Amino acid sequence: MNADSTYPVSAAANAASLARYYRFHSRIYNATRWSFLFGRSSLLGELPETFAPRSILEIGCGTGVILDAAARRFPRATLIGLDLSDSMLGVAERTVRAHGSRVRLVRRAYAMPSAAALGVRGGFDLIVTSYALSMFGGGAEAAIVSAHNDLSQRGRFIAVDFHDTPLRSFERWMGVNHVRMSGQLLPMLERTFAMERVEVRRAYRGLWRYFVCTGTRRGQ
Repeated sequence: MNADSTYPVSAAANAASLARYYRFHSRIYNATRWSFLFGRSSLLGELPETFAPRSILEIGCGTGVILDAAARRFPRATLIGLDLSDSMLGVAERTVRAHGSRVRLVRRAYAMPSAAALGVRGGFDLIVTSYALSMFGGGAEAAIVSAHNDLSQRGRFIAVDFHDTPLRSFERWMGVNHVRMSGQLLPMLERTFAMERVEVRRAYRGLWRYFVCTGTRRGQ
């Protein structure tokens, strides 16, 4: 795994906080997050059956569950997973080990176009993010713009994440867990990508809502 510490101080502070948080949570993440991360396991099913990406980037790859699923579904693709947490990447390394060098894990922030820096020419055919952007704080919009710029001409972007909640107490609690869910992400995504599909779904009868969306580069 490679390290990159060239992100702004505010992002670095957030990264340090997240590193502390996931030092423990990485051990129980896959066992516990099924009750919160709705739509994650079926995310790749949102893609057309005929879509066959050659290069895939996951922003905030966590424990590598989606990378593993993508590597199995797209056996000819090369994949890169970015994350800030060494603890989560340690779990991901074990998760994707069977795919060998076809899957590369990199510890770095995502706040600028990264395809060229990661050795991928022409951009990524598929960029995936699952419950990561809501933890980016003030860096979410820069990451979204970078993802758009990192897409190849035929590329697709796909995301699932927290949207909003009617309960301020729950919103504050999620904030303690580094998650911002005040409906801020979808407008950013819709301004940036040419959306193919956007769906907002309820969790636990409306305790919160989450969204799933797919999009392409504008002007494609």
